[in-house]
Amino acid sequence: MCNSSRLPLVILLACVLVLAHSTAGAGEKNIPVTTSSKEALGLFLKGRQLADNLRLTDAHPLFMKALEADPDFALAYLFAAQTSSSGKEFFANLEKATSLSGKASKGEALWIMGTRAGALADPEAQRRTLTELAGMYPDDERAQMLLGIYYFGIQQYDQAAKHLKRSTDIAPDFAPAYNQLGYAYRFLGKYEAAEATFRKYTELIPDDPNPYDSYAELLLKIGRYEDAITQYTKALAVNKEFANSYAGIAAAQTYQGKYDEALGTLDRALGVARNDGEKRAALFTRAVVCADKGEMSLALKELDRQYAIAAKSNDAAGMAGDLVAMGNILLEKGDADEALTHFAKAKECIKTSSLAKEVKENAEFGYNYNASRAMLAKHSIAEATSFADQVRKGAEAKKNLNQIKLAHELSGLIALSEKKPDVAITELEQSNLQNPYNLFTLAHAYAMSGNPIKAKATMEQAAKFSGLPALNYAFIRVKAEQEWQKM
Repeated sequence: MCNSSRLPLVILLACVLVLAHSTAGAGEKNIPVTTSSKEALGLFLKGRQLADNLRLTDAHPLFMKALEADPDFALAYLFAAQTSSSGKEFFANLEKATSLSGKASKGEALWIMGTRAGALADPEAQRRTLTELAGMYPDDERAQMLLGIYYFGIQQYDQAAKHLKRSTDIAPDFAPAYNQLGYAYRFLGKYEAAEATFRKYTELIPDDPNPYDSYAELLLKIGRYEDAITQYTKALAVNKEFANSYAGIAAAQTYQGKYDEALGTLDRALGVARNDGEKRAALFTRAVVCADKGEMSLALKELDRQYAIAAKSNDAAGMAGDLVAMGNILLEKGDADEALTHFAKAKECIKTSSLAKEVKENAEFGYNYNASRAMLAKHSIAEATSFADQVRKGAEAKKNLNQIKLAHELSGLIALSEKKPDVAITELEQSNLQNPYNLFTLAHAYAMSGNPIKAKATMEQAAKFSGLPALNYAFIRVKAEQEWQKM
């Protein structure tokens, strides 16, 4: 499992006991950790080791116990946020960490503020804080990894690999950096290097499930589905409750057309789920399998079950995400009006919550993006363009590269609907091409422009994307395969 695949999960850092308040001293190698309790430190270190290896559900109770021993332990709140099973809990713990950052060292405060900036979609602030952190601690393997994960998140994979490799050079036995480095190589298309890195990761911690899971994801990506299932099964042999591997097996089975087997795998995941987050993840993956099969109504029913869990705990972030997912399925079904209703409900859910104003601003941005797509589906190009303009202005004002890619995506979709393939190509080539739906649309733009060679190559990329379960791939995978075969 990749570190950046969950809620703003920016991972973990080395710990040194610092009684009461302390700041980094000259020549200090690692970021200090500020706590007044030896008991809290011991619990924190145990939780950190589990969280390093992405055993988040196991780690979370240890951080909560550390906070019982030291209620002012800022970094423990950050780790509690990163291992939370719901959006509500994530943001509550993150805000508590932020409020206590003044009692921690400067390094800890930078780390907390960098994480918060990422969670609030402010990548420029995130870059500044994590760059300063890595500069203060150039020989801290975790500080280098954090910066590498930041670059990974904005799809600058060369820069990500540079800092992650630096992390492994500093500490050759530091397993988490090998995990993320393997993913960086994978996204760079350096599959041999990725495989070697994941094998090294496995050698370092053979009794943990995540190395096998990460290696399996590489095998999934390159279409070696049975080999991927073998590695996922190894992960579950180490820990039968490692939820991510069930999703990986279900993905491999889905791409082989074994839908009933995939749903059976996810029933097993539900049977061992330890918290609401793991239950919701299994239900979401069931929705993806149903969507891939073309059964959109069943997919919506799975998301209804997922939404009910979030609603029970009044998890506004989770509920809003579910409503957006439902809206996306409704768009694929051809019901743009009902999709727009769901997108509006998602925005209202965040607006009326107690979440930070930045989260509410991001919800408004998300609504504009989704509303543009819905209006385009209704053939209301003027309204789609109006919403798209708001998306572009908002993204450029924040200098958010990922949001800017969304603006290019909308411009490309609008241009394609207006039969302007050259404009569509220019825009879509600047969109997020790690989104297989964009590859599918770009292939159509190439075809419309009279470039069958590029159209076929891009359609093949879309068809063979083979990522972890995601609705944007489920919507186009079978269609892309069929169209590619006919080209």
